[in-house]
Amino acid sequence: MLADVRAGLLAYPRQIPSKYFYDEYGSQLFDEITRLPEYYPTRAERALLAEAANSIIAAALPATLTELGAGSSDKTRLLLNEMLRVRTGDVTYIPVDVSADFLKASAQRLRSEYPTLCIIPVAADFSTQFLLPAHPAPALHAFLGSTIGNFTPPQAIELLLGVRARMTVADYFLVGVDLRKDPALIARAYNDSRGVTAAFNRNVLSVVNDALGANFNLTAFEHNAVYDATSHRIEMRLISTVQQRVSIPGIGNIGFSVGDAILTELSYKYDRDQVTHLLASGGLALRDWFTDDEQMFALALATT
Repeated sequence: MLADVRAGLLAYPRQIPSKYFYDEYGSQLFDEITRLPEYYPTRAERALLAEAANSIIAAALPATLTELGAGSSDKTRLLLNEMLRVRTGDVTYIPVDVSADFLKASAQRLRSEYPTLCIIPVAADFSTQFLLPAHPAPALHAFLGSTIGNFTPPQAIELLLGVRARMTVADYFLVGVDLRKDPALIARAYNDSRGVTAAFNRNVLSVVNDALGANFNLTAFEHNAVYDATSHRIEMRLISTVQQRVSIPGIGNIGFSVGDAILTELSYKYDRDQVTHLLASGGLALRDWFTDDEQMFALALATT
């Protein structure tokens, strides 16, 4: 984290990687965001999974489900339910998440709900290379929640190449993508009226304070999220509201003028052609495409 924060805050524009939103409190806040009326992606993806789960599982026939950025595994239950319905043997679930405490609590809840399910949680930064534990084959590797949109195209390709390296020829990959639509609708999803997204955004500073001993004043930064129609992406920032200096051990003092920004998240929106190209660049081939009638969200199913 120290290396990432040093590189990000000494760069221009300044930035902090979005993976540092997710301590236990940040994961709880994001879980709350997914239930906000303005935040359409989770509802759209859940409805799509409910409709397509049988087709996805029938195609992949997985004995194992691995999930990057599993969080609370809420929507994942739709896939697990279908796997448990159609498979006669054991079913394994490997949730991967950067927040170890939140992951542990989620796994405990799942074990009480699914006593026959083998659950092997893996605390890891899925944007880096990591090893999966031994598991029954074949596997369905899932990356839900449109989280792939938080990566620039080159970063997304690198991530997909990592997924491809962990797959066998019989495995499938499922990714959720937020589709291009009315920019105003997209912008509202990241500027909710209750301010939950704003609190989530500021929490990255709290994570840096706790982990690195920094002294960011969270109240001295305001949440900002705008949609760039040219790049088809949300850009989320924290804007300094006062002239201030922040001390970070191992980095030093960082000065902020009024209006200075820290980029905290990008969220790219896709169409089918771009997803096909992205998958191909990561060594994967699009096999099936599921979307809703309003073209809000899509699930792409791919193979090696």
